Amino acid sequence: MLSFCTQIALLAILGLCLATRVEVNWDVGYVTVNRDGHYTKRAIGVNGRLPVPPVYINRGDTLVLRVYNSLDVPTAIHAHGLFHNGTAYNDGAGMITQCGIPPGTEYTYEITPEQDGTYWLHGHYNGQNADGLRTPFIIRETEPIAAYDDEYLFYLEDSYELGFQEQMETVLQPYSKFPPTPSFPYALINGYNGNHTKPIKFVPGKKYRLRVINIGTTEWFRFSLPGHQMHIIEVEGVRSVPHPVSVLNLGPGQRYSVLVEAKDTVEFNYIYNATIYANFVPFVKNQNPRQYFGSVEYRPGAPVVTPAVTADNEMDWFQDIEIQAHDQMPLLDHANKKIELHFENKRLNDGVVYSILDGVPYKTPKVPTLFSAITMGNLSVDPTVYGTQTRAHILDHMDVVEIELHNNGFLDHTFHLHGHNFQIVEYGPVEGVVPRGLVPTKLRKALGSPIRRDTLMVKASSYIKIRFVADNPGAWVFHCHIDVHFHRGLGITFIEAPLVLQKTTRIPKVLSDMCLRQGIPASGNGVGKHGYDLSGMDPIPFCENIPVNQTFDKFPHCNIAPS
Repeated sequence: MLSFCTQIALLAILGLCLATRVEVNWDVGYVTVNRDGHYTKRAIGVNGRLPVPPVYINRGDTLVLRVYNSLDVPTAIHAHGLFHNGTAYNDGAGMITQCGIPPGTEYTYEITPEQDGTYWLHGHYNGQNADGLRTPFIIRETEPIAAYDDEYLFYLEDSYELGFQEQMETVLQPYSKFPPTPSFPYALINGYNGNHTKPIKFVPGKKYRLRVINIGTTEWFRFSLPGHQMHIIEVEGVRSVPHPVSVLNLGPGQRYSVLVEAKDTVEFNYIYNATIYANFVPFVKNQNPRQYFGSVEYRPGAPVVTPAVTADNEMDWFQDIEIQAHDQMPLLDHANKKIELHFENKRLNDGVVYSILDGVPYKTPKVPTLFSAITMGNLSVDPTVYGTQTRAHILDHMDVVEIELHNNGFLDHTFHLHGHNFQIVEYGPVEGVVPRGLVPTKLRKALGSPIRRDTLMVKASSYIKIRFVADNPGAWVFHCHIDVHFHRGLGITFIEAPLVLQKTTRIPKVLSDMCLRQGIPASGNGVGKHGYDLSGMDPIPFCENIPVNQTFDKFPHCNIAPS
């Protein structure tokens, strides 16, 4: 019998001649579910069910994703990690690359990725990702990235009692308590309560690829197979030199593939562990963190080996800056466009605490940013025309871009860049006093061929430098992938090579009509007008020195609160 890896290789070779159109029909609507065993609530599902089934295609295939909107609000679908080079309008970021799909209508995303690996699809309109509209998207390689016999998929989610809009009503309430009262989510593994997942089955001597994805909204996961050695072989669609690890640490949006070799005996069964946690809520026994266990089955009924819990300081931790890319793409050792960003939380004059990355909280404009970049002619190279809260940065075609991102607070964050992946070239501590209990980040610089990824983790009281080549004209948002933080303003937009974009990309009429049907302009500046006329733009909240009300806020207005 042919191995799984050989079967995949033969299918991929056949697929080069017979690339197919993989048709997937999604009717996006409300469902009532209790997936974690604790909360029954309204969520957003597909075709009347949740979880949404994973989507698989082969490299070279075209995914034809027909989305019908049965919600009472618009929706949009983002393929997290895909570049959409030449088709930026299919990135699916609501009011950035498209208007939302109106209720009672449909739109078809046709995606032919020149990528492969582990990705995911999720709602990118008003936090619908957080309400369940998300699933893995696997693009099989034309050539196996390693020799293995079978593979398993683990997609990890956090599950909260309240829906996303209910959460945001509290978070954005003027003069509400900050930090807000913590909540402690449960974990879902492959769509259901993390302790009720089916066993994975290992055969002695065989090798397995495990794809592990954090498709959650807010919390981190640690994933391990005690008693087994894992080797990272893929990071977010990029093949890596095998890198040994004993535990994966995944922030929202991050993905890995690891290779695991089975034991050579069926004498025992083992466990796998997924621990959900966050460092921005208090430690509470059995709530933060929460541990979940599943079974690695060699033989039904065999005794289970449950290794002692390994202390954090004894684990084989890794930094992604250490992982080397298999294709040996050299380090981008210089940049001709440098952007330094500092993020912080501030309570502004309207009484709301915003998350700020670039001086002003991000807010989507009244016209999709991509549409403005394509229709504003020579003015498209002026960030002013996109509106102040769009936080637009113009990138020239083929710039080598360096972003230096400073986390001045004591919370970890993940950030996702649409339209690109990037090299992580440096970590280090921020200047100033490190909060009590935090271990300062050590200065680390990349060497050789650092791995590329699209979702980074920036530790508390630290900075990170990333570099990428601006080779994909479009309008790409760079934002915190903790959904609450993004919707509080933690994001910016890159307008990449707008004059090149105008020559190479046309907005499909169906997308322009989608905007017009909702009374949204499909051209013009950030408010749909000509030139620099931005009248009608929403007022920009600003810093105002007003007294602290100790009943709701333990941080002074306009001073940095925990980021």
